[in-house]
Parts: sequence; structure tokens; C-alpha cells
Amino acid sequence: MSSIKPDEFSSLPQTTTTGILMLNYRYQNRVKNKNSWSSGLCDCFSDYKNCCITCWCPCMTFGQIAEIVDKGSSSCGVNGALCALMCCVTCCPCCYTCFYRSKMRKQYTLKKKPCCDCLVHCCCLHCALCQEHRELRNRGFDMNTGWHGNVEKETRGVAMTQMAPITPMAPLPPVIEESMSREF
Repeated sequence: MSSIKPDEFSSLPQTTTTGILMLNYRYQNRVKNKNSWSSGLCDCFSDYKNCCITCWCPCMTFGQIAEIVDKGSSSCGVNGALCALMCCVTCCPCCYTCFYRSKMRKQYTLKKKPCCDCLVHCCCLHCALCQEHRELRNRGFDMNTGWHGNVEKETRGVAMTQMAPITPMAPLPPVIEESMSREF
């Protein structure tokens, strides 16, 4: 884990949740152009596992994305279920999912690319979900653990770096208690 010097804190984006500051900091050091997507809309096959899951169950991928974008205020299951409900009722879940792409773009100051968010989701829903999933993963999020799992992991990592080093000690022998004795 990289360490942050005190004078670098002023240039970091301030976030309210502990641990996410470090995720944003590490991502910014890896990416040259912070306003562009880390992968293209049609780069779905760069992550075969996510591509297959999104192809057969896009609501699951959407739920993971929405939980991270909402910063844990809504769960993966609830958002996935709402997406499935929209799909069953209207046959057009993009009416719901496109708002999360807009929200994500605003959070990370990403460009509208290749066109407006609703049009991207209406025409290429699966590709858009794959791209958003890759973007969050490339920004340091573990999509399988959700928002709270990422915060906990990052907080634990920060706390571990702040602890004093532990010096190894020789192992102590086990304590042997007096055994039972038989008197004859």
C-alpha cells in the first residue's frame, strides 16, 4: 500500500467515508487522463466472467454497480430486484439503469462517451453495464464484496499501516499442570 505524505492530502478529492480516500488516491496515480473511461464501451470480452454474467443476468451486474455508486445506501439485491422488476414490467430496464450511469459519471467526472447515458443504456445495455463494472473495478473496488466490504477492507488496510511494527518473540512452551496421581 502506498503511503500519503501530509502535503499530498490537499490535492486529494475529499470523500466522507473512511478508506475510500485511499482508493481514489491510488487510482489517480495509475491513470493519466482522469476524465476518460478506463476501458471502451465494446471492451466486454476483456473480462469474460463479467461479460457472461451480464449477458445472462444483467440485473446482478447492475445491482453490484448501483451499490457502489450509491455508496452503500442501497443494497445489491434491492437494486438488482428493481432492475428485474423494470425488465418484467416494461421490458426496458434502461429507464432505471441509465440514471446510475449518469450518477457514476458525475461522481468520477467521466465524459459522456460515446453519447448520452440513456441512449447508451437503451442501445447497448449489456456493454454499458460491463463498462461501468470494469470502471469501478479499475478504480480499486472489489465488486463481489460491495460497498461496505470495500470500506472495511480499506479501513483495515489503513489501520494496519498505522500500527507499530510487531517484533517476533520466541514461542512460549505450553503450561503443564500437575497431573493426577494415584495413591496405593
